[in-house]
Amino acid sequence: MEKTKIGIVGLGTVGSGVAKLLLDHGDRTARHAGRTLWVEEVVVRDMNKARDCALPAGVVSDDLTRITKNPQIKAVAHLVGGLEPARTIMLKLLESGKDVVTANKALLAEHGPELFDRARELGRSIAFEASVAGGIPIIANISQCLSANQVESLTGILNGTCNYILTQMAEQGADYAAALAEAQELGYAEADPTLDVDGSDTAQKLAILAHLAFGSRVHWSDIPRVGIDKLEREDIDYAQNLGYRIKLLAVAQLVGEELEMHVSPTLVKAGTPLAEVRGAFNAVSVVGDAVGPLFFHGLGAGQMPTASAVVADLIDTVVGRTGITFRTLELWSKREARVAPLDFKTSTGRFYMRFHVEDRPGVMAEITGVLGRLGISIASVIQHESHDGTTGVVPLVIITHQTTEGATSKAMEELVRLKCVRPGSVRMPIRG
Repeated sequence: MEKTKIGIVGLGTVGSGVAKLLLDHGDRTARHAGRTLWVEEVVVRDMNKARDCALPAGVVSDDLTRITKNPQIKAVAHLVGGLEPARTIMLKLLESGKDVVTANKALLAEHGPELFDRARELGRSIAFEASVAGGIPIIANISQCLSANQVESLTGILNGTCNYILTQMAEQGADYAAALAEAQELGYAEADPTLDVDGSDTAQKLAILAHLAFGSRVHWSDIPRVGIDKLEREDIDYAQNLGYRIKLLAVAQLVGEELEMHVSPTLVKAGTPLAEVRGAFNAVSVVGDAVGPLFFHGLGAGQMPTASAVVADLIDTVVGRTGITFRTLELWSKREARVAPLDFKTSTGRFYMRFHVEDRPGVMAEITGVLGRLGISIASVIQHESHDGTTGVVPLVIITHQTTEGATSKAMEELVRLKCVRPGSVRMPIRG
C-alpha cells in the first residue's frame, strides 16, 4: 500500500494521542486514507521528558529541520500550544512545503489572517478541526455539511473545564474554589486556569466558529465576555430553584443583518439539551435556515478525543480533501466581513439579577423605581429571610421580562450605588 510520511511537532498530551492512533491503528487509518500514514519524524522541545507513547528508535528529535528539510514529509500535525513559538513554527512548516493540521485555537484566533494568507500564497493548507470542541466534528459540519444553509444561530458550551466546575457546584454542592481544585487534580484544569475560567478560551473558539458560520471578522478579544470565576454558590442554588442550570454559553446569532456575539454564565432551562450537558463535555446547538435545529455533543477535550480530530484532518489532508476545501472557503481572507457586529447594548433577552439588600421598608420601592425608570419590567421576585436572622441583610432575586443588555447594565450601575444594596450583585442572561 502507498505510504505517506507524516511529521508531528509537539508530543504532549494530544501529540502522544495522535502518535498512538497512527502507530497502533495504522490499518484503520489506511482504510480511510487509501494509504499508510507513516510517522517519519517527531519534533519535541525537551528530549528528556517522559512520553506517553512508544515510538520507534531515532524518530524523536528536537530539530525542526528534520521535518522542514525532508521533502518526503507531506503533512505535519502541529501540536504546539500558545502563540510563540507556535506561530513561527507553523510559518516554517508552510514555507517548507508542508500542509499543516493544528489544534491550537488561540493561535488561529490571534493570527488566523496572517497564517491563512501565507498558506494560500504558498499553495498549502491548514486544517483545524481539533481547535474547537475536541472530538466533536463541528468545524467540518459548519464549513462543509451545512453549506446549503444560512446558519441563523449557534450556541455552545465550549470549555470542558468550566462545565466540569459548574456541574460539581450544581450536583455535588461544591463551592467554586473546591470544584476548581478538583478539576485541576483530575487534569481538566491547568495550574493557571485563568484563560478557561475568565471566558477567554471560549471567546477564542466562538470567534473561529462565527467566522466559519457567518463570515465574521470580529477579533476574539472584542467579544463581550464574562467568566465563571466570580460565580457564587447561592446563584447556582437560586437557578436550580427557578428551574434552570447555569452554563457558560458562547452565543452567535443573526439579528437582522447584524451578528450578536457574547460569552457569559447563563441560566438555561433545565431539561433542554444544553442544560443537561455535564462534566467535561462540550456541546453546540446550531440552527440552519434549511436544516433547522441540530445538536452536537461530546468530549470537548482530552487526549484521545482531540487526537481523533487531528488524525481525521491528517487523513483529509493527505487524500486532498482539505486542499480543495481550503482553497474554496478562503477562510480568514481579505474579503470583507459578511455581517457587521451588533451593538451589544441593543441585544435583547430576559435577565437574572441578584442583590443583597437591607431588610427594611422602602428598599423594594427604591429598586423597582430604578428598573421602572429604565423600562425594565419585572417577571418575578424572590426574597428570603436572612440566613441567621440577625444581619439585617437579605438576598433579593429579580427575573425580568424581555429587555436589553444596555438597560440592565445601566440599571446595575445605578442599583449598586444605592445605600440599601450591599456589594456583590450579580446579573446573568436567561435562555429557554
